[in-house]
Amino acid sequence: MPIRTNRGRAAVYRRLWGWPLRSPKHLTVAIVVLAVLITAVGIVLPRVVGDSGNGAGGPSAAEPSSAPGSGTSSERPGPIQSAQPTRLTTPLKLPTAAPPNPEALQVAKDWATAWVNHPAGITNEAWLQGLAPYTTEEYLPQMSSVDLANLPATKLTGEPVAKNSLVSSLDVEIATDGPKLSIKVVRTNAGWRVASYDEAS
Repeated sequence: MPIRTNRGRAAVYRRLWGWPLRSPKHLTVAIVVLAVLITAVGIVLPRVVGDSGNGAGGPSAAEPSSAPGSGTSSERPGPIQSAQPTRLTTPLKLPTAAPPNPEALQVAKDWATAWVNHPAGITNEAWLQGLAPYTTEEYLPQMSSVDLANLPATKLTGEPVAKNSLVSSLDVEIATDGPKLSIKVVRTNAGWRVASYDEAS
C-alpha cells in the first residue's frame, strides 16, 4: 500500500537504516554491498568524466594524451623535445687566399683571346667552339646568346692581371682595344675554367 504520510515514510527509512544493525550477518552484507558500490563508482565516474571532457573540448593542450595501450602519460613519460640551436656553434670557414695560379692566368688569357676573335663572317657556333676549351659546361650555353656584331673589341692590349686570388678561384682583368674584361676563373675537375665575365669601361 503506498505511503501517504511523513510518519509512514520515516518508519520505512528507520527500517532501512536499522536493517544492518539487526545481526552481524546483516552488518557484514551491508558493508560488502557498500564497498562494491564505492568501488564501482570509483571506476565508472572517472571514465564518464573523461569521456564528457573529451567530447566537449577535446584533449587538454596542457596534458599530452598517451597512445592506446601504452598507459597514461604519468606512467610512461615521453622524451623531452629540446629546441634545436639556431646559432652556429663554429664559425663559417672563409675562403683561403692563395698566390695567383699560373694555369688560371693562362686560361683567362686564352679565353679572352678567343672572345675577341670574331672576324667578319664567323658564325656563333664557330666562335663558341673557340671558347669551349676554356669555359665551364654550365656557362658555355649562356654565351650562345651573345650577338657577335655587338662585341666592341678585336684584340688584347695587355696581359692578365690577378685581382682576387683564392685557392679555388681567381678574378682576372685583361685590357682590350675595347672594354676591359673582368674574368672569373674557377677550379673544376677538368682544370681551371672561366665561369663568368663582365665588361668594364
